Amino acid sequence: MGSLADGRYVLERRLGRGGMAEVVLARDTTLDRPVAVKLLAEGAGGDPELRERFLREGRFAAQLSHPNVVAVYDTGEEDGRPYIVMELVEGATLAEEVQRRGALPAAEVVALGRQACAGLAHAHERGLVHRDVKPQNLLLSGNGTLKVADFGIARAGSGSATLTQAGTLLGTAAYMAPEVVRGEPATAAADVYSLGAVLYELVTASPPRRAATIADLAADEPVLRPRERVGGVPRELEETIMRCLDPDPARRPASARDLARELGGPDATPTLSQRPTEIARTMRRPRPDRRLWLGAAAAAAAAALALALTSGDDEPATATPIEPIPAGGTPAQDARNLSKWLRRNAG
Repeated sequence: MGSLADGRYVLERRLGRGGMAEVVLARDTTLDRPVAVKLLAEGAGGDPELRERFLREGRFAAQLSHPNVVAVYDTGEEDGRPYIVMELVEGATLAEEVQRRGALPAAEVVALGRQACAGLAHAHERGLVHRDVKPQNLLLSGNGTLKVADFGIARAGSGSATLTQAGTLLGTAAYMAPEVVRGEPATAAADVYSLGAVLYELVTASPPRRAATIADLAADEPVLRPRERVGGVPRELEETIMRCLDPDPARRPASARDLARELGGPDATPTLSQRPTEIARTMRRPRPDRRLWLGAAAAAAAAALALALTSGDDEPATATPIEPIPAGGTPAQDARNLSKWLRRNAG
């Protein structure tokens, strides 16, 4: 298929193609590693708007460095055709996962959602709004790591929405926040809405709305709750998803990090939706008794010292009596006594 950058990137085979670009498997001959190269579609280089969007993606994505964001290694242009060299993620998109498996288990949805939140939070905290969060742009690697891809229509800060000549919105209409559809500035809350739509699809195997254009969205019915479509969706997860899909951005989780906390998980702060008894069990863990720790440390030290005195390379050493550790009246005194004992007996 040819090469780029004076032969540094050897193009091997096409991985995928969209309306604006194609992605090709390539090999970086300098670093001897496989990479993915995204090339602007042939003939599209003459369109100033498409060209600017493509180049902007490379600039924006290159600012990000996070395990849950596809890394950008290099950008360039060959024969008037811009390209972006990216990390190769060997796996599937979440769209492909749903198509293959149907609705995913709630626990898996929560884990995937928290990873997506981490990647988006990294972008938001650097002033970038993705604006095109959808299952096709969330890649799942073979080791289970989710990576956010395709910042092609991202904007710094709160850029306004942009219409195409076909009357559709940049981004996939079914996942677009209502305020973006109305042409209002896109903020991090819009990405939260879109991720909520993705989570909805993961638990039901269907997007919350089936819409391809703005007109479709305007005529669409209110979103059914996930539990009205499929069984087995935990109520707390359903409530979180529906909060993300609230038409009012002020009533959604305030940020991607807040959404991650609401989704919960082993390392998450307990949420208000948990029952009080569950919060109590999480927060009131018994503190270890320091005296017991000191006693265990002293016993271990004594055992190690006795072993050293009774073993050697030549002849067994004669063990000498070991003085007891004086008892202290407080944990602090116990610690001082143990320290003095170790200096006298282990020197």
